[in-house]
Amino acid sequence: MAGKKVVKKKVKSVSVKYKSLKSKGVVKKVPSGIRNLDKIIEGGFEKNSTNLIVGGSGTGKSIFAIQFLMDGIKRGENVLYVAFEEEKAGFYANMLEFGWDLNKLEKSGKFFFLPYTPDKIRTLLEEGGGDIETIVLNKKIQRIAMDSITTFVMLFDDDVEMREKTLALFSLLRSWTCTSLLIYERDPLIDKKRSSRVLEFEADSLIFLYFTRIKRKRERFLEVYKMRGTDHSTDMFSYNIRAASGISISSKPYSGNLDNFKTV
Repeated sequence: MAGKKVVKKKVKSVSVKYKSLKSKGVVKKVPSGIRNLDKIIEGGFEKNSTNLIVGGSGTGKSIFAIQFLMDGIKRGENVLYVAFEEEKAGFYANMLEFGWDLNKLEKSGKFFFLPYTPDKIRTLLEEGGGDIETIVLNKKIQRIAMDSITTFVMLFDDDVEMREKTLALFSLLRSWTCTSLLIYERDPLIDKKRSSRVLEFEADSLIFLYFTRIKRKRERFLEVYKMRGTDHSTDMFSYNIRAASGISISSKPYSGNLDNFKTV
């Protein structure tokens, strides 16, 4: 109709809608325990999500996982560390350097250490839970870290089977209503084979850890590659690993370009 003013409705962005849901308590966040990380991922990992941490040797992947679990214990939660390649005594000794007495926490019934083999995971999927589910349900576990699942992925020569088993694993983790971290050994800068592509695609979030040489020394960087339902930063951030404090991420983005740096 002539002369009639047309009023256009504003369409809220996905981020705005998400923040609205978050403010209403619909979307719950689980703090990471990593200094400054929650600032760039809107408060932490989404509750009951499955998150993949990818990095090469020296990036501090295991420290990242334990730091996440320690934060849960501080908040009164019970946590589970599933170890595929770590020997318990040596691992506990290494974590003491950061002030984390895992032996004491285990005796208190807050921290649970479960040694596992990739073949056991295959059996676990076939049985629909196994030993892990027993601990998760009986001990009311709220956070899980699996370190690492690299050898699990290598069990499958066929991509179709690997995808099927990966989906089954993720589905099982989510059915326990736990927030999970899965550690994968791969240097994102030099390993272009992307053998973890199925895991990376199916995970709710994907964080890359880099340890690369800049001029005369190596430095560490973190990148949040994806995080569903989160308006996360797309910048690169440097981080340090120190005794008694663990991983600490810089509050300011890195301005350089890692593609130009040496990786050996």
